[in-house]
Amino acid sequence: MKKRKVLIVAGEASGDLQAAHLVKALKSIEPHIEIFGVGGKKMREEGVEIIHDIVELAVVGFVEVLKHLRTFKGILESLLVLLETKKPDVVILVDYPGFNLRFAKYVKEKGIPVIYYISPQVWAWGKDRVKEIKKHVDKMIVIFGFEEELYKEAGVKVSFIGHPFLDIVRPSWKKEETIKHLHLKHHSTKIALLPGSRAKEIELHLPVMLKACRLINSRLPDAEFILSRRRELDKSIYNKIIASSKIKPHSLENRPYEIMEISDLVIVSSGSATLETAIMKKPMIVIYKTSLITWFLARNMIKIPNIGLVNVVAGKRIVPELIQFGLNAANLSRESLDILNNKNRQEAMKEDLKKVGERLGERGAIERAAHLIQKFFG
Repeated sequence: MKKRKVLIVAGEASGDLQAAHLVKALKSIEPHIEIFGVGGKKMREEGVEIIHDIVELAVVGFVEVLKHLRTFKGILESLLVLLETKKPDVVILVDYPGFNLRFAKYVKEKGIPVIYYISPQVWAWGKDRVKEIKKHVDKMIVIFGFEEELYKEAGVKVSFIGHPFLDIVRPSWKKEETIKHLHLKHHSTKIALLPGSRAKEIELHLPVMLKACRLINSRLPDAEFILSRRRELDKSIYNKIIASSKIKPHSLENRPYEIMEISDLVIVSSGSATLETAIMKKPMIVIYKTSLITWFLARNMIKIPNIGLVNVVAGKRIVPELIQFGLNAANLSRESLDILNNKNRQEAMKEDLKKVGERLGERGAIERAAHLIQKFFG
């Protein structure tokens, strides 16, 4: 029996996580499959041969991408060589459209099937990319129901599998264990801080968060703050910011669900973490700030009223968004206190978050994706 070969490309931490789960599911179907490509630690742990680590690609914003063009070009060229030397049976692209859609064009020219797992956010940035996807992608595997409708209308072969987070998002520790581990008080008001997964996001978000925490603490003296850290990032990024703050939050590495579970409120950077928070049914405030040039360029390109995924899936604003100039300590503390002091608002938010979870489909998404991909092996 021929040994199947898969080239997979995931360009940042969230993609690395989703790709790792997909690889595990694929290997349960085809144990001897050979998988190689671009990813990170999570994919490597599942046995993927990592040609380039995602650290080289973990940049966000137009200006930041321009600074790394030479790196992107080098990675693209090495992947084109792999198409010739390893001759994969299938290429799987995971999100990261700026790089992956360009690569898809070359893959398609080689006659190799292209599967896109986790769609680019074409609904946010305009639908011009759908035409490009139709030309270069053989199968879209999407995680939101509204994406399936969008692609079907455009004539793209697409399947909605549900959201993988439904199988992933659950704490490993009991609530009491987390509280004990962090030396927290049982009856305090607990606020989770999730400043993002990239170094630049930490640098832009965490200082504002800590200033807001100080204002919150002046009104709620019993409040305790728990910072979610990423082990993959240099500790000095966090430590330098915390050292200059009067608020010293408790912290845990790579334990966001444990932190969310014990919290009364989650302050979270816009992105996939807002959906994780929604699945945990935790009241939240979505924040985001980027460089001024990136913001001014993006502002004219974004086609939707809300940027938080939780609000996009809900189809309306169910949680507050403090974005760019609206993100400051005064606004963040005021919004936080209003939620914490308003039980009716908390309950209404939890009810809306429950509906968001229902819109994400059913469990088993990753296995469904793996079986769809297996059909391309012939």
